[in-house]
Amino acid sequence: MTRTHPLPSGPPRRRLRWSALPWLGRATPAQALLAAGVLVFFALFLLWPIAQVVWTGLATKEGGFTTRYLAMVFRDPVLLAGLWNATWIALIVTALALALSLPLAVLGVRYDFFGRGLLSGLLLVPLVLPPFVGAIGMRLVFGRYGPLTQLFGLGGDLGFDWLGRMRVFGIILVEVLHLYPIMLLNLQAALANIDPAMEQAARNLGASRWTVFRRVTLPMIRPGLFAGCTLVLIWSFTELGTPLMFDYYTVTPVQVFKLITDVADNPTPYALVVVMLAASTVLYVIGKLLLGRGFDAATTKASTGRSAKRLSGWKSLAAAAPFLVVFAMAVLPHLSVILTSVSATGAWYKSILPADYTLDHFRQALLDDLVMGSIRNSLLYASAATAIALAVGLGVAVLVVRSRLPGRGLLDALAMLPLAVPGLVLAFGYLAISIHFKQLLGARAPIWLDVQEFPAALLIIAYAARRLPNVVRSAVAGLQQTPRDLELAGANLGAGKWRVLRRITLPLILANLVAGGLLAFAFSMLEVSDSLILAQKAAYYPITKAIWELSQRLGDGVHVASALGVWAMALLSLTILAANGLLGKRMGAIFRM
Repeated sequence: MTRTHPLPSGPPRRRLRWSALPWLGRATPAQALLAAGVLVFFALFLLWPIAQVVWTGLATKEGGFTTRYLAMVFRDPVLLAGLWNATWIALIVTALALALSLPLAVLGVRYDFFGRGLLSGLLLVPLVLPPFVGAIGMRLVFGRYGPLTQLFGLGGDLGFDWLGRMRVFGIILVEVLHLYPIMLLNLQAALANIDPAMEQAARNLGASRWTVFRRVTLPMIRPGLFAGCTLVLIWSFTELGTPLMFDYYTVTPVQVFKLITDVADNPTPYALVVVMLAASTVLYVIGKLLLGRGFDAATTKASTGRSAKRLSGWKSLAAAAPFLVVFAMAVLPHLSVILTSVSATGAWYKSILPADYTLDHFRQALLDDLVMGSIRNSLLYASAATAIALAVGLGVAVLVVRSRLPGRGLLDALAMLPLAVPGLVLAFGYLAISIHFKQLLGARAPIWLDVQEFPAALLIIAYAARRLPNVVRSAVAGLQQTPRDLELAGANLGAGKWRVLRRITLPLILANLVAGGLLAFAFSMLEVSDSLILAQKAAYYPITKAIWELSQRLGDGVHVASALGVWAMALLSLTILAANGLLGKRMGAIFRM
């Protein structure tokens, strides 16, 4: 006898269709609402600040359109020199970072030698210290009577003015030693994904090792080259803290920072930021044309694992030597900060090492009212920003990986926007929004939009927006490696979407979320551009603004600032080690565009 099943009562369940938003037509109601919420976040806290900066730099006081302010930027020889200096510094930093990272990536992926794992981990040390903090110690190293002068015996009684003659060299050195790990992580991930059969086929056809590397390997790792070079290029082009610490003012980010006091009535700084945004876009497009062409054709993911070639004896030592040399160079800014923090005030003068040591600066760093307040503020700002970034980032990852939403690639691109848009631009966008509401509403303007009276809210939003890509990439990586069958099994047993997410999906990707959250928290604690521009009241200073203020204080200011930098270094070290332990080889995804 044939068993019959009753037909379901009621009309079949239909997917939500919004006529006003046809691109949401294939989404379920929950996905549509989630996508709408994510888009609102992007519109308010990413696109609106950028649009506000552009409009302020191109609008007259009467509300009309003008390019007069932009023309003023290009007619001013000082501002034009700043743009030129920022551009060539960024190009040199990117080239040197690539020259350091590419050989190390090849050695680290292709060969197995003594201490490879430890040495590869040590190369990530520069990530634990913002370059502008490292510049504090390096400024003492490059002092007229500093250890570098004493080491080479230069200048006699007058010393040697390194910062006067080679100031730009110091900036480039600090930035290269901080940014090369980002390039290294992207290149290592790209090399690990190459199918070894492609290179072996070229070798079998008679191509030399150099020809294989140039004609096969390099085209196949272009995605990693593009991501690494673009991040380093834009970061170094818009870096504010390092040239500021070296008192190098003829560079665009510092010129923008110096004009901030007149920002309410002067459109010039906004026009300068618009030019910086346009220049960053041009640099991105050039990198895309040179390195990003034909990704689908140029990228072949490995179908079989590559076994690293085992080296022994002198070959093993030769392979380890570049890692040791780069690590020794990379820790130079860190050592200089540590030595500055433990040297007594005035004791590091006309000597290679400090003449007297003390731990009082660490005690003062924990007792100073400005420092303690900044630590509390940074903990609050970073915690709130991380919570926001986790919520939004998880939503974006679910839509990108688990939905059939048309245009979900656009959501992924918007989430990555803060990596391509300079932090200085977003910071000025939030500042423009604050000034606009204050001028429009006067005393009726919301207090949380007033950066002069209460910058905490905008700082939290700025931190969350800036660190959103770290969370999104980590969450996307977790979802892509999580079998969807487990979620479907839970749904077939009657669990709702929220219960499946809470009981199945989140536990499976928890390590990725924790890793992304840790990095978002740590980098928010030491965010530079947003902190220096938006924190305009001492009671709301975060750590980085406090370090800047302390470094300008006479007497022990530089030493206390260095001690605070060491505390920050310890925090970031623990965070990155924890994130690396959770993500392993997927760590490079955090810094991928």
